[in-house]
Amino acid sequence: MYRIAKTFTFSASHQLEGLPVDHPCSRVHGHNYSVDVELEAAVLDDVGMVFDYRRLAPFRNWLDDCVDHRHLNDLVKDNPTAEYLAYWFLTVAQLILDTPIAAVRVHETDRTVAEYRPATRLSL
Repeated sequence: MYRIAKTFTFSASHQLEGLPVDHPCSRVHGHNYSVDVELEAAVLDDVGMVFDYRRLAPFRNWLDDCVDHRHLNDLVKDNPTAEYLAYWFLTVAQLILDTPIAAVRVHETDRTVAEYRPATRLSL
């Protein structure tokens, strides 16, 4: 299986619900996020690629226009944990790019990462 990934960045704030009041993440705070979008293919296309990286630009544009410098609690229906964001970004990327996404990883810091990888490949 061939795999590629591209990393995108944005900055946003959030506040996690359900944590003790003395937990730092229960307060409004922000991150400089990195998001890795991974695609895979059993065979390469006629050019020898899994997917042309340039075709990922619509997802980057959506992040820039709709997510960057926003409060994530205002954008998502569930608690905006890194785990939930990975799922949400995978779902949005599939819709925008009209192609199955193998996985999405969300880095809140350079030492933390959450990944959503469907148990079975989602098809459109």
